[in-house]
Amino acid sequence: MESMAAGRRTAWDPLAATAGAIALLMTVLYLWLIGRQGGQAVAWFVGGTAAAGLLAAYGVRRAAAHRVGALAVAGTIMIVLGVLGILSIGLPLLVAGALALTAALRSPGRAPDPASSS
Repeated sequence: MESMAAGRRTAWDPLAATAGAIALLMTVLYLWLIGRQGGQAVAWFVGGTAAAGLLAAYGVRRAAAHRVGALAVAGTIMIVLGVLGILSIGLPLLVAGALALTAALRSPGRAPDPASSS
């Protein structure tokens, strides 16, 4: 019974889950803030944060087929959007991007580093 519980604990990645949750939360917060200010949300920013959050959510399952690629893309999108939105919701997106990239780098199935094989 104990080994089953240990297997369930390692079946998902908390770093990827946290990154996805932050990105999706920031998407909702951004829409709420813009709505309160009477402005119009920028579609590419909303689409980018939502896509990054969904990609990170896909990467939560350690056995997912293209987990490393999804997390790398999600992290890159979050960091770029975090820099662009640094004066409003950028800092949490930068943190989420760093978490997603860390989760991708810690994946055991990622491609080996060519520099380390020489």
